[in-house]
Amino acid sequence: MPPLMHGTLPLTARLEPWMKNLVEDPQLCKDLLSEYGSPLNVHDYSAMGRNIAQLRDAAAGQGVDFQVYLARKANKTLGAIDKAMAEGCGVDVASFHELEQCLQRGVSPESLIVTAAVKSRALLQRAVEHHVVLSLDNTDEALQLLEMAKPGGKSVPVALRLASGSPQIPPTRFGLSTQTWLDFFAELDHPEAISVTGVHFHLNGYSGEQRAVVLQEALEFADALGQLGHPVKFVDMGGGIPMSYLDDSNQWNGFWQALAELPEGDESLTWKSDRLGATGPQPSTALYPYHQQLIRGPWLEQILAACSSDGTQSIAQMLRARGIQLRCEPGRSLLDGCGLTLTEVAFTKQRSDGVSLVGLHMNRTQCRSAGADFLVDPILVTGAGRHAQGRSPYSGFLVGAYCIEEEVILRRRFEFPQGVSKGDIIAFPNTGGYLMHIIESASHQLPLAKNVRLEGSQAVLDDIDQIGAGLG
Repeated sequence: MPPLMHGTLPLTARLEPWMKNLVEDPQLCKDLLSEYGSPLNVHDYSAMGRNIAQLRDAAAGQGVDFQVYLARKANKTLGAIDKAMAEGCGVDVASFHELEQCLQRGVSPESLIVTAAVKSRALLQRAVEHHVVLSLDNTDEALQLLEMAKPGGKSVPVALRLASGSPQIPPTRFGLSTQTWLDFFAELDHPEAISVTGVHFHLNGYSGEQRAVVLQEALEFADALGQLGHPVKFVDMGGGIPMSYLDDSNQWNGFWQALAELPEGDESLTWKSDRLGATGPQPSTALYPYHQQLIRGPWLEQILAACSSDGTQSIAQMLRARGIQLRCEPGRSLLDGCGLTLTEVAFTKQRSDGVSLVGLHMNRTQCRSAGADFLVDPILVTGAGRHAQGRSPYSGFLVGAYCIEEEVILRRRFEFPQGVSKGDIIAFPNTGGYLMHIIESASHQLPLAKNVRLEGSQAVLDDIDQIGAGLG
């Protein structure tokens, strides 16, 4: 059956079986929105186990000691923490509330790492109290931590965030150079108050080649720290592990080719002929690459097989020779297949110049990450609204609840071959990683979306919405 909704140039989502079952059950979708409001974030975490296994299998195949930490910032639900624990994963936290909730949920301190870009005193204090590893970003953090450490007490475990000095790596705001860190620790009067157990780095983008370069640099840094009396146990390469929302590369490449050829002012593909940051027929770097061939396991295998700069060893051999564990902190890639967002159509109308609009009971922060758009086709739920008889084909843009001119949910134009009307339900697939929560806003005092876990035809409200929405 052809879709009831698709982009003017389709970008068809890859769906998990549970997502297909949900969108094919219009009564359940209506009942969920009736009970919990629109929009609603629906979760099923079963795919997380598969995603973790793909990474673990890749590391095991290279004989590398390996651990996965779920990036909590990617999804605030406590159900995601529970699933990560059940799979034997750790959790990467980026705020006081994220840390506190993990501890209260039963995550062991040894299975946590604090990677917040800016750390409050309360966050540092709680980490010190529970002996949780802190990824230190700068010397000011390190000095504050030394002030808090109890004389003669247990040393505070830390990982030092490394800013690569390689000319192959773009400049980064995260971390410090190897030499800056070494000079700092060489000059400390009481370095024993801090125990450097790891090296951590954060890279923008998804390049495996760049990660191989910085992994070698991190291992050499670990050698130098060992000479200062700090035996490093792990190297953590952060997140940025690729996944793919789309199966069809022709759709993905064709979209960018057509967008590049779009005349100025032509809104046949995007709102106000928005190029989404692209300057030609190649995908824009202002967006997540929603179609990728190399993901998770095979991507990690290539990194571990990459040769050192002198060509004598692979990254896997360098890790094994030092007895150092490799860690990573995926968010989006671990939550691939774990979430979907439902919303209700509020109205259809025309813009003042006649362009058709579909208003939704949601705002643009509730299906968006830091990129310029979410380039995946939503799904019009079959039979969820009025009967299709008498409805005309419709073509237009999805707009939201905020009272600003650019309040557009997705910036692409969408086609509704059998029409669309108030009361219909639209599903945004695979939103579990970052799309639901990373920039969600309650502006206008509109409530944040509720979060439920789907168990068959039953939904259970996630505890994050019962202990105080938004703190996670």
